[in-house]
Amino acid sequence: MNLVGKKILFLSANFFGYEKAITQKLLELGAEVDFYNERPSDSIFTKGIIRVRRKFYQKKINRYYRKISEEIIDKKYDFLLLIKGETIPFFFLEDFRERNPSAKMIFYSYDSVQEYPRFLQLYLYFDLNFTFEPADALQYKLYFRPLFFLNEYADSSDHLDRRKYEVVFIGSAHTDRYLIGQKIRELCDQLKLKSYFYYYAPSKLTFFLKKIFDKNLQEFDHKKLSFQKLSHAEIAEIYKNSFAVLDINKPFQKGISMRTFEALAAGKKILTTNSDIQNYPFYSSENIHILDRNNLFINEAFFQTPFQNIDADILEKMSLDSFISCLFVKHQEDYWNIAEKKFI
Repeated sequence: MNLVGKKILFLSANFFGYEKAITQKLLELGAEVDFYNERPSDSIFTKGIIRVRRKFYQKKINRYYRKISEEIIDKKYDFLLLIKGETIPFFFLEDFRERNPSAKMIFYSYDSVQEYPRFLQLYLYFDLNFTFEPADALQYKLYFRPLFFLNEYADSSDHLDRRKYEVVFIGSAHTDRYLIGQKIRELCDQLKLKSYFYYYAPSKLTFFLKKIFDKNLQEFDHKKLSFQKLSHAEIAEIYKNSFAVLDINKPFQKGISMRTFEALAAGKKILTTNSDIQNYPFYSSENIHILDRNNLFINEAFFQTPFQNIDADILEKMSLDSFISCLFVKHQEDYWNIAEKKFI
C-alpha cells in the first residue's frame, strides 16, 4: 500500500479515538493528513441539537465549514475521506470537488441508512461509498467493508491464570442493551459465571434526555451507568482478564460492531445478539455464541472449550491496515462476498 506523499483531507466525528488511530496509520504510510472534526463541537448540546433539531444549528455548521474551506483554500488534495456523515453540508463537498477535480472522494459509514436517511443524499457526492451495514450495501449498491480492530487488542498469549470474568460487556447505553444485559447477568449468575458490565454515557444530561424518548431506557438503573470513558488500553486489559465478550447490537442494525473484531483479535469468545455474524469469514460456532434477544439462553458448554485461534490471513483482513487498504487502494468485495449471503 503506497500512500507516500498523498495529501488527504480527513473529516470524521470523534468516535472513541478511532479517528486518531486512522490518522496515525495514514501518517505512518507516508500520507500528509489534514484532520477536522466533522462536528463544530463535541459538546453535549451540539451533539444533541444536530441529532434532533439540526436545522436550528445549521448556521453554525455552515460557518464552521466555511472556516475549514478558507483554511484549505490553497491546498490540493489527492483524497477526501469522510467517516460518519452526520453533519457535513453539501456545499462543502461541492466546493471541494470544484477545487480538487482529480481528487478521489471516499465516504465510510458505521451507521445505517435507517438511522441516518441523509446518507442517501451524501452518496451522490462521492466516488466510493463504503458501509459496515450489509443490508445497505445490497440495497443501495455500496461497497461493503466491516470495521476493524486496533493493534492494542491483538494478543495471542493465554491469560487463563489471571482470568477474573467469564463474560464482560463494555458499551454505550442505548436501545435495549440494558434490558438484555440484565437478563444475561442473571443467566450468568445461575450458571455461576462471573460477569462484568460497564454501561457508558457521555453525561447525565445526555442519558436523561435519551431516557425521555427511548422506552427501553426507562428501567435503566442509573447507578449502574458510568460517565467516564475507558481508554483502549483499559478495555484491552479487561478483555485479557476475561473469557468471553458480550455484544448487543442495535435491533435495527446488522453491521458487526468494533467490539466483535477487538474481542476476537484478543483471543476472546463472543456472545452476540447479531445473528448475521454467521455470514462472515471469521465465524465459527466454537468461538461465537449467537443469542436470540427474544429468548435468551446461554449454552454452558460454550465456556468449557478453549478459544480456537483464527487464521492469520483472516485476522489480517480484520485489521486497521486492511481497512485502510480497502478504502484507498482496492475494495474487498470478493473477500467479504456479501451478495451470496442472506443479510436481508
